[in-house]
Amino acid sequence: MELEVLPMTLTIWSDWVAEHPDTTVLDLGTGIYPEDAYTPESQNDSAYFGYRFQKDTIFPVPERNTDLGAKEQVFGLTFGDEAKAYPLSLFDSLSVINDTLVGRAVVIFAAGDATGVRAYERGGHVFIRSPSATSQAVTLTDENGVAWQVGENTLVSLDGSGETLNQVSSRDSYWFGWYAFYPHTGIFSP
Repeated sequence: MELEVLPMTLTIWSDWVAEHPDTTVLDLGTGIYPEDAYTPESQNDSAYFGYRFQKDTIFPVPERNTDLGAKEQVFGLTFGDEAKAYPLSLFDSLSVINDTLVGRAVVIFAAGDATGVRAYERGGHVFIRSPSATSQAVTLTDENGVAWQVGENTLVSLDGSGETLNQVSSRDSYWFGWYAFYPHTGIFSP
């Protein structure tokens, strides 16, 4: 059995709950771990803090590649037999990436600070990030100056045409994990 890979968005809790205020979560009081075991990864007493900031893995990884650091985080896309990794560090300087993989045109962007990276079909459009000083919502602008609202699963044209573009399946991973599954992967370079 092979599970279907669904579109995903890695984000931070405050952004998620702002968009989805009715979200329910697992109660921290499970009785299995004390509540203080659930500290944020950025705090040095978190179970994941040390691992995230160690240079190497804590277990053997047979297939390795040194094009990126073993624990560099990447956003990955696969279409058919082709795979491409987009280092999250790219989003420190690029607000939008328009790319093509196996003939499929995609637009990739981060909601902010390399969080909330997501990819959508882009059809024949080329997008840039719209300046939005008054709203937390992400808006893109196409080559014709038409604004597009970023939605949970689609980009929606705001010109009244009703045109939408679907979010595509993606993965967020450490480089060593992505490469282990996709040793034939490309790496996006601007």
